[in-house]
Amino acid sequence: MGITQLMAKYNIPIPRYTSYPTVPYWDKDTPDHQRWFEVVKETFDQTNKTKGIAIYIHLPYCEKLCTYCACTKHITKNHDLEAPYVDALLKEWQTYLDTFEDRPVIRELHLGGGTPTFFSTDSLQRLLSFIINSGEKHAEYEFSFEAHPNNTSKAHLQTLFDLGFRRLSLGVQDFDPEVQKVINRIQTYETVDEVVNNAREIGYESVNFDLIYGLPKQKASSVEDTLKKVRVLNPDRIAFYSYAHVPWKEKGQRGFTDEDIPTGEEKRELYEIGKRLLLEIGFEDIGMDHFSKPTDKLNIARNQGTLHRNFMGYTTSEADMIIGLGASSISDAGRAYMQNEKNIEFYKNKINSNEPAFIKGHFLNHEDRTIKRAILDIACQGKLTFNDDLVNYMTFQMLTQLKAMEEEGVIVRNPRGFALTPELGKMFLRNVCSVFDIRMQDKAEQDVKFSKSI
Repeated sequence: MGITQLMAKYNIPIPRYTSYPTVPYWDKDTPDHQRWFEVVKETFDQTNKTKGIAIYIHLPYCEKLCTYCACTKHITKNHDLEAPYVDALLKEWQTYLDTFEDRPVIRELHLGGGTPTFFSTDSLQRLLSFIINSGEKHAEYEFSFEAHPNNTSKAHLQTLFDLGFRRLSLGVQDFDPEVQKVINRIQTYETVDEVVNNAREIGYESVNFDLIYGLPKQKASSVEDTLKKVRVLNPDRIAFYSYAHVPWKEKGQRGFTDEDIPTGEEKRELYEIGKRLLLEIGFEDIGMDHFSKPTDKLNIARNQGTLHRNFMGYTTSEADMIIGLGASSISDAGRAYMQNEKNIEFYKNKINSNEPAFIKGHFLNHEDRTIKRAILDIACQGKLTFNDDLVNYMTFQMLTQLKAMEEEGVIVRNPRGFALTPELGKMFLRNVCSVFDIRMQDKAEQDVKFSKSI
């Protein structure tokens, strides 16, 4: 089967597998709060002293709407909103400190958004100094944050560096002025260059760029020009995402028409051009849209077999537990997931009323944990070994799909499992993971929508 036919077959709506089960297939719409905190305490007691914990903080405010964005955010220029939101975050964190009964060892701390640098340096200092000082830094800690180049000042960079942050992720997306105009994210090369230079001058060890292919009005020349500029800026990591067109979820995406959006062969060409240029300038394909330089920790972890994937994406952290703080944040305690209210006001009201802000949760059974491990192995190691537990849950449908993928050149089978092929396997990585997604297959009739795989 040729690449065009494979694209037609596999370019379907499918999860990104930052968790298993994926959020739409969680069991609990009314979370069991008490049971959640019991699981959190058990996981903390078992892993804190060795692996430490990870913390994700969602800072949802943006001054302008980027119309491609599908993140949970609130558009405003009212910075008076910062203080009450920080108050709620600190109060939520205190509930976890009361649960831990010991000082947390912080292995990973990540600020996501929205736009974390919407917040003033004073607000970030107040929030982060309390959280960091309430625990201890792991010997191999990694603090990182996402940023919009247009509002990331040198003061922001210095403040966060002084708090221990060493990795910066910039939302670049595309340098083409026409593309930037239609997605309402106009930022010049010079602006990005200034932020990168400031970060390196201060001492940041890793700079990541988020790039997107398949944006409205994007052409092959757009991707080529963007990658030429990226080569000069020389980041350490690249996340080269497929644009997720979900206008039923994000009204901002209705500001352009379907005719403006590259699809099918045209979109695949954008990906192929971007990937080829990234490899030519020295990046290596980690998988699931991520590329890094050979000397970057992400690539080293992949080569050593220690790469991990969680709600924050690929990571080198071994932490078994993520505590998510803020509106829409998701926590992972190993055997259970919990998500906060997405509505910011609902979130703050619950926290300020001394209630958990949870809106949805899931407690993993043995099947879930087995499948989760299998999907992580495929996504992080590019291969899977069939153990007895997994074999017990494998179905005729799974075996049939794997046989077809072997014949198509997507995987290479062996007596104990399989490995992804370097080209097709990585291109259709999400599809290979989905073979084992029993919950999605069992509820295929439900009207659950994902972005397409390519």
